[in-house]
Amino acid sequence: MRIISGKHKGKKLYPPKSLPVRPTTDFAKEGLFNVLRNRIDIEDLSILELCAGTGNMTFEFASRGASTILAVDLNFGCVKYIKEQAKELGYEDVIRAVKAELFQFVKKLSSSYDLIFADPPYALEGVERLPDLLLEKNLLSENGLLILEHGKQHNFEEHPQFLLCKTYGNVNFTFFEPVNS
Repeated sequence: MRIISGKHKGKKLYPPKSLPVRPTTDFAKEGLFNVLRNRIDIEDLSILELCAGTGNMTFEFASRGASTILAVDLNFGCVKYIKEQAKELGYEDVIRAVKAELFQFVKKLSSSYDLIFADPPYALEGVERLPDLLLEKNLLSENGLLILEHGKQHNFEEHPQFLLCKTYGNVNFTFFEPVNS
């Protein structure tokens, strides 16, 4: 796993092999950030990453200048690794990692974010409801983006807030806009 751009471009990260994760591939991550580069400026954004795993995307956002990132994962080992790497990379004031179950955490959320990135397990029961749960609570800022990483078994093109979908191998990124856009 490596950071592909920004302050720590090229930095390799070595998460423990014992973590129960499926990190986004560098190929898919590069594709995603090429799309984002044409849509938003990551610098100074407030970001929520759900199902953060190793923090692969968290560290990419931080390296590119995001001002605050809340990384949430159910696995204690993942949260511990994110906290350790945030400290090592000098992002302890930018990245906050929290251990929480996805749907329970979302129900309690009240802050808004400029960008929400969610990468739940592809086979997670109820994943098709996640965009509605996040969007109906108005958790996105006015011009915010929700990005859901998912497998090919889900299609969100008929969703009222659907913006676009990009596919990189087996990885799909569906973009949603805020309810009031």
